Amino acid sequence: MAKMGCSSLSLPFIGFLQAVGLVLYCGLIGLLIWNGEHIFGPIDAPLGPILFLLLFVASALISALLILGYPFLLFWEKKKTREALKLVAYSTLWLTFFVLLLFGLIAFINIS
Repeated sequence: MAKMGCSSLSLPFIGFLQAVGLVLYCGLIGLLIWNGEHIFGPIDAPLGPILFLLLFVASALISALLILGYPFLLFWEKKKTREALKLVAYSTLWLTFFVLLLFGLIAFINIS
């Protein structure tokens, strides 16, 4: 059985996978925030804003790891600076595509 690693995948496809992972993660966090009161109940204490800020900081870290983790490995361990920068660019392009797609879907739904 052949071993399939990230090196056998093209950079545009890895960027696509990273962007999809981030979109899914953001979707899950969005659902959590949207349904937070139903899941956790109302929070009257200052604990609510503290938990929100902690979630925000943790999400920033997770997002950075999802998008910049493998490019950092390419840059630092494998000394492939050009490929690392290309991968960040591909991930950015895919994320931009997904954002525009979501805006388009929202606009289409609101027009219909």
